[in-house]
Amino acid sequence: MPSRTYKPLLWLLAIPLLNLLYALQNHSSTGVQSLVTEVDRNTPFIPAFSVPYLLWYPFLFIVLTLILLRDKRQYYRTLLSLCLGLLVSNLIFLMFQTTVPRPEVPAMGTFNRLVSLVYANDEPYNCFPSIHVMTSTLMLFGSAALRWQVRIPVVVFALSIIASTLFIKQHVIADVLAGILIAPLVYWAADLLLEKLSSRKKAPSPNAREVSRRHAIDE
Repeated sequence: MPSRTYKPLLWLLAIPLLNLLYALQNHSSTGVQSLVTEVDRNTPFIPAFSVPYLLWYPFLFIVLTLILLRDKRQYYRTLLSLCLGLLVSNLIFLMFQTTVPRPEVPAMGTFNRLVSLVYANDEPYNCFPSIHVMTSTLMLFGSAALRWQVRIPVVVFALSIIASTLFIKQHVIADVLAGILIAPLVYWAADLLLEKLSSRKKAPSPNAREVSRRHAIDE
């Protein structure tokens, strides 16, 4: 496989760079809101879902790589929409900070320890919308370029990540719904931006138009 095939993967560095914004805002501030509902209080705590939750980051990079190998434009659209989604999410965090109460996690058990690892490395803020949900939904859209044999595992894993946000009490229903709603909006916006960029590249430069005009006059 030619090395130039993989050069677009360098744009994946935009993801951790944009996530620096998340880290800067992931703290308590005045006016922190809680969107917990009775449904959230009755949602069971299932520590085993910490596995798909923790595998979210590798999942994004693997799926985006698979999309690139299948359809370059779809790769750029999915990645651009993801970056736009991160920007929109962080803007919302800045204006509307929320928190989610966390349960006491037993010390025993592998899955419980994994949940404790999540809690230790992520403060209970920046919840609305859920970035895990928004980006996983975008992987559902982007994976349309893949063969069905590959897409089915992608869909199953993306849905398990979305479910994990509720079952390990990292998010509430409102966060999940917001993430799902933002995804198609940024996916559509990314398509528009790529279309505009493509049309600009195809349009002849002023110099080229002038040369063409003079050539027509000479004829």
